[in-house]
Amino acid sequence: MRFPKGFLIGAATAAHQVEGNNIHSDYWAQEHMQFTSFNEPSGDACDHYHRFEEDIRLLAEAGLNAYRFSIEWARIEPQPGVFDENEIGHYRKVLLCCREHGVEPIVTMHHFTSPKWLIEQGGWEAEGTVEKFARYCRYVVEKLGDLMHYVCTINEANMGIQVAAIARRYTLLMQRKMKAEGQIQVGINLENPMMARMKQQAREHMQLFGTPQPQVFVAPRTPEGDLLVMKAHQAAKAAMKAVKPDLKIGITLSLHDIQPQPGGEAMAQKEWDEEFLHYLPYIREDDFFGLQNYTRTLMGPEGSLPVPEGAESTQMEYEFYPQALGHVIRTVHRSLPIPIMVTENGVAVADDERRVAFIEEALKGVQGCVEDGIPVLGYMYWSLLDNFEWQKGFSMTFGLVAVDRATQQRTPKGSLAFLGSFTR
Repeated sequence: MRFPKGFLIGAATAAHQVEGNNIHSDYWAQEHMQFTSFNEPSGDACDHYHRFEEDIRLLAEAGLNAYRFSIEWARIEPQPGVFDENEIGHYRKVLLCCREHGVEPIVTMHHFTSPKWLIEQGGWEAEGTVEKFARYCRYVVEKLGDLMHYVCTINEANMGIQVAAIARRYTLLMQRKMKAEGQIQVGINLENPMMARMKQQAREHMQLFGTPQPQVFVAPRTPEGDLLVMKAHQAAKAAMKAVKPDLKIGITLSLHDIQPQPGGEAMAQKEWDEEFLHYLPYIREDDFFGLQNYTRTLMGPEGSLPVPEGAESTQMEYEFYPQALGHVIRTVHRSLPIPIMVTENGVAVADDERRVAFIEEALKGVQGCVEDGIPVLGYMYWSLLDNFEWQKGFSMTFGLVAVDRATQQRTPKGSLAFLGSFTR
């Protein structure tokens, strides 16, 4: 496989998942709750905050020419309107390190985690968040814009809508269970322990954030909150362009390769509209689009179907299906003819040979799109390091590099060199 000159091949991380000790964020607070939904706290994570030079060097020596990482808002602005010069200086060092190693930095301004104070002020359902996010983004570009070419404003801006859909399905299941309980003439308790835990969590949230339902970025999103995220993207883009007009700015969305099965055509169209199409008015004028895909969704008349019998599954329990990426690039391009950056694509598996096979098949799809004239700028594998997979903790191994968390020793996997070979 060959890619055109200037094509970016790299790997991605998110600050909270790798840096460690992100003590001013909403996630840090939630991880340390008594009734937390996290399997374990992030703690030192991969200590990337102190070891970024080693990690970027590993990436560059393997041949990769790009690194997508996020700047942590909670570090930059730990209190409302109070900016930490030491922390902005840290990210300048990260950017300079990329440049010194011939690596193109792709910066994400918000990757799921927010300052705790923002959530206390209403979070991602509060209109004031739009201006606050734009202010933070402007500050970062004023300080670091000279070292930045590509910026993603918000990671997976549609995640709240996806979480809301899952929450609706869960609620429906609980309602069905309650109806069944009322039909049995014996004292059987069918209450899900998760329901009791949610009540306990609500009380703790009230103590931490002043509300039983804190509007963190991955909380179930209302339609109004969904629009607010788009407003935040547009306001941040305008604020950053005012400082550096030639900065390439986009947003990223989590997209599935939605494949209708017999009778599922209407449901598949509805799903694609919710996941992607309804955002088009807010992103058509962006400089590029950040496409994030991991698998496909089979859609039947009633909604999404389980992984097919006998199909290979990943540690995340979705289907091992690298062909999805090429399909989604083509589908997006039909509606959004601007440059596309694959900002995340990867697989959580224990067997690195399966990771190599996944990358190879995914890149074949990307190459086919490039050959057909679709403007794909680059491919960022998720993730550079085995890291903190949010509520699942450290059990998911997505990384091109293994991390011994007892010693923080890095061990590159064969997949790192394999991915790097495509830049040569």
